[in-house]
Parts: sequence; structure tokens; C-alpha cells
Amino acid sequence: MKSPDVAGMFGRIARFYDMLNRVLSLGLDRRWRGALARAALRNAPPGNIVALDLAAGTLDVALALRRLRADALVPALDFCPPMLVRGRRKLAGEDAAAILPVAADAKKLPLPAASAHCLTMAFGIRNITPRETAFAEMLRVLKPGGRGCILEFGSGQERIWGGLYNFYLNNILPRAGGFFSGDPAAYEYLAETIRAFPPAGKLEEEMKAAGFARVWHIRLTSGIVCLHVGEK
Repeated sequence: MKSPDVAGMFGRIARFYDMLNRVLSLGLDRRWRGALARAALRNAPPGNIVALDLAAGTLDVALALRRLRADALVPALDFCPPMLVRGRRKLAGEDAAAILPVAADAKKLPLPAASAHCLTMAFGIRNITPRETAFAEMLRVLKPGGRGCILEFGSGQERIWGGLYNFYLNNILPRAGGFFSGDPAAYEYLAETIRAFPPAGKLEEEMKAAGFARVWHIRLTSGIVCLHVGEK
């Protein structure tokens, strides 16, 4: 599926996105996003920082970053404007000034080189091809020593929970998501991208090949999702 088609698909399900994230993950998605934000900020310097959030969606990760670092300026970029519009409704007070939603492509970031102290991406990298272009842009905009953290579903190519995850991925997720959103194709696409996504070790190799100096991953909830970390 081409990028404009993917953006259009996410635009169609934007109003159901948060609700279905909570329901289909049994509420674990908030915990996963919190772990992503903590990992990204772990080696960020004191004082005012720029924490870039890519595939920002409805801004849950951007808000998690701000909860942890009130001095963070968070450019929140996503290629689907309706998702950002939904997210804007969550912004109030200082967050409304410090979180900057911008429609942009992760393969061509509208930011100068070495401008971000850290960056995050939740459930977005599997929608990007070629991934190496996005990795190159991440490295370009990160400051030396900056950390890029990517949260993504575990690969459907691996048996997780004795195959229970795979059964859920193939049978329950697309049907439940399609029923509640009214867009079965969107959640079938979601399942297909997870099935096709490489195992965590392969993505780690891709990040190393792209030029990240230190790369590792952590399996969350028995590998249902993986947190990938790379440092410049």
C-alpha cells in the first residue's frame, strides 16, 4: 500500500483510534508508550530539550514525554493530518504550547540536522518503506549522543505465547477492529503489516546498518511489542 493510501486509511479510522487501542491491547498500550518515553529520555541532558515524536498519531506519546519532562519541546510529526487534529483536542495549558503537531513524512523531516536530543516512534516504522530512509533521517536530526526509540509490535513471523498471539493477530484483531471501526480493510492491513514485519533481531541489524552506534531491543509483554533503542 502506498503512503497516500495508508494516510487516507488512518484518516478514516482516526475517531476510533484511541478507543480501539485501549480495547484491543487490554489497556496495555498506555504502559508500552510510557516505557517508550522513559527510554528516549533516559540519557537526555538537563535543561530545555527537544524530544521529537514521529508517527505521533493522536499525541499520546508526545503527552507522555511532557509528563516526564516538563521542559521538553515536542515536535509531533505524522503523515496523517486527521490523526493530529484528534490529538489536538487533548492539549491544554503548557502542553498546548510545547507540543507542536505537524503533518510531515518521516522519510523527509522538516527539521535541521542535529536538532533533537531524542526521538520516539510508536507503531509507525512498519508502515514506512524503505525503512533505511527513515533511519537515515532519524540519524540526521538527532544530536550526537541522542537516542532514537522505536516501539513496534512483535513480528507475526515468531510464535509468541505458544502461538496465541498469532491466533489473535490473524483472527481476532482484524475482525474486532473492523467491526468497531466500520473499516475492516484498515485492520486487515494492520494484521498484514505485523505478519510481514521482521523479527526484532532483524530490525536491530537494519538499525546498525543504517549507522546507529549502539542498538538493542527489549521485549515487552513477552514480545507482543518490542522497544528498539539506537544511539547516535
